Order: sequence, then structure tokens, then C-alpha cells
Amino acid sequence: MAMNTKVKKALILILIGTGIAFAVLSSGRSGEERGGETKILFVGDIMLDRTLRKIGESRGYDHLFSCAKDYLAGFDLVVGNLEGPVTFHDSISLETVPGEPGNTTFTFSKGAIEALSGAGVGLVSLGNNHIWDFGREGVESTKALLRESGIAHFGDPIGDISATVVKGGNRLSFVGFNQFLGENDPQKTIDAIWKARRSSDLVAVYAHWGDEYLPANEYQKALAHRFIDAGADLVVGSHPHIVQESEVYAGKPIYYSLGNFIFDQYWTEEVRVGGGLEVSLVQGDIAVKERRFDIGRDGRTCVKE
Repeated sequence: MAMNTKVKKALILILIGTGIAFAVLSSGRSGEERGGETKILFVGDIMLDRTLRKIGESRGYDHLFSCAKDYLAGFDLVVGNLEGPVTFHDSISLETVPGEPGNTTFTFSKGAIEALSGAGVGLVSLGNNHIWDFGREGVESTKALLRESGIAHFGDPIGDISATVVKGGNRLSFVGFNQFLGENDPQKTIDAIWKARRSSDLVAVYAHWGDEYLPANEYQKALAHRFIDAGADLVVGSHPHIVQESEVYAGKPIYYSLGNFIFDQYWTEEVRVGGGLEVSLVQGDIAVKERRFDIGRDGRTCVKE
């Protein structure tokens, strides 16, 4: 295996009782080709319909991001999971309650996506169980409206599951994995990791998987290890709506679920606390640090001090 696909060093520091993990890893291209520092933030599920549509339409969608916007501005790239399509259709879930028809059928407005872009979110995963809520038309509409708003995407269920962006002179590759809706071929993700590894300073897998409201299962753990073995620098997950456990495997971090970021679930503390992962890439060294968010009933997500 070539040197630029191996971890050359790892320093792991766990601060007991604080919920914060920190790691320094090496990866990417040769030193002559690497850029300067690049700061990336990974967040969890972003849902902009139902109660949050009602709040957004009455108070402005910028309200949802107003508490965290200054924090998000400190990163070169913010990455999250867009939990549904962006269309011009009327909402089905608006004014419904859990258990009623349409309560989990989502569509987001163009205004919501413009606010998402304005808040600093620059890249989203479409690889989830709600992206097909309005069929193929909804997927195509989502991609078009994201482009208009300046937000890139990966995890495309009818296209490329990966995307590469350049920030701070570093090539950053993001590869999706979707356990649901027929997109659950791990080999497709592994092939994309191999391809990205050849020319990227960072290869991150963003996976939509696992069981809602439960700890990480063996399926997630086995796949995460396979993705690391294939050359991923880190694995980040979403879908369970809670922050699941993390681990370091082969010197590389795995965060099985970051839980919610923008969502209207409030019934327990587990769903009201979201996870974030701060990643700093400097000359091939990757440092990661956990962050927590408070998800308020007023629709705003705030950084948890």
C-alpha cells in the first residue's frame, strides 16, 4: 500500500467525562501537493418541513439558523444530511401529528434551502430514506434547487454517490452510503472510496443507517470497518435521530450517528441534543473534535456550551 493511503501516526486523547474526543491522523497526498488548513464541520439530520416549515413561514427560515450561524461561519465547509426533497409542492406533513397520514412525508421549500445556504451549509447528503418522498421528480428538483442556492451534494440516489470539493487548497472527497431504498450496496461505496483515495487529502464516508433511537448495531460497525479498510479517513453517520457511540478503528475515527441538527423532535433529551464533528486538515494531519447542539422548541439549534 502506498504511503499516502496509510495512517502514519495517530494521537488519541479522550477527555473522560466531557464527551469530547480528539484525534490527530495523517492522510492524503504528498506534502508538496497539500494545501493549507481546512476546517470542516459535520452535522446530522436536517429536516425543514412540518413544525419547522410553520415556524419558517411565520418567522422567516433564517430564524432556524440564527443561534448557530456565527459558529457555522467559522468553517470552510459545513456538511449535513438533507432529510427530504426540495420541491414546489405543498407540504403534506404540515399541521399533522405523529401517526397521522403524511406526517413523515417531507418536502422543503426553496426559501428554506436559501436560508440553509445563507447559514453556511455548503454540502449535503441526499442518501437517505426520505429523498424519494416525492419520487424521481422530487430528486431532480432537489438537485436543481440546491445548485441555484450554491449548495453541493453527494449520495445522489440516481447519480454519483460521491463528490469532491477543494477548500484551502485541499481536495476533500465525500462518499455516501444509504442503507435504505435499494441504495444499500456497500461495494458501490467501497469502489468510490478507492477511486477518491488516489487523489484526495481527505476521504469521508457519510452513511445513513442503523436503528432509530437505539445504539449502533453490528451491521453499522462491520460496514464502518470495511469503509476504513478501503481507505476512508473517517466515517460519519445519521438516521437514528440520537447521538450514537464513536470509536477509533485502525487509527481512524468513526461516529456512528450525529443525531439531529435541525429537526422537530422534542420528546426526550436524546433527540433534543445533536452531535457535530469538527475536522481540521493541516498538511495531511487530520484533527477531530466533538461538538454538541441544543435543539429548541422554538425551531432554533444552538451550540451547546
